[in-house]
Amino acid sequence: MEHDTFSRALAFVRCRPAQFDAVTAMYERAVAQLERTVNYPKWSEAHPSRAYVKQAIEKGEQFACVLGETVLGAVVLNEDPEGDYTRGRWSRALAPGEFLAVHLLAVDPAFLRQGIGGFLADRAIACAKENGYRAVRLDIVPENLPAKRLYTSRGFTSAGIMDLRPELAEIPLFELLELNL
Repeated sequence: MEHDTFSRALAFVRCRPAQFDAVTAMYERAVAQLERTVNYPKWSEAHPSRAYVKQAIEKGEQFACVLGETVLGAVVLNEDPEGDYTRGRWSRALAPGEFLAVHLLAVDPAFLRQGIGGFLADRAIACAKENGYRAVRLDIVPENLPAKRLYTSRGFTSAGIMDLRPELAEIPLFELLELNL
């Protein structure tokens, strides 16, 4: 019952410039936690950067899970795959603009294992449906088992593992995931 009350109080919001500090601080805490434990997504101080978050907010692509004014998690949603998605073995051929891309889904370490990641994933899917997209697509580091479990629990399937960003030598391969709507 307590978890249901908690989840009903959560809101999914498009971030405003006034939320920049709260969102970047949440990402910084998430990166610090990853560096102390297992850094599945291979994030660092350089990514997600403050400049990336600022730009995502300015473009209206940065979203957050909030409880009152507290940012519990965040995600970027847009049409830019930020990598060569033409190489994927997608189950449906879709043109740019026909799918929503998910980036930087993160949960504040203080709120891990409370359903925030699932809340964000579910809202990303709902956003895609509401806006007429035909699929949701994303990429993860293949060893990022928590992310893979989260997305596959929502029906996402693999579209292959490949090098999407040759300039990222520290991450040679990404696994593509898709959910057709």
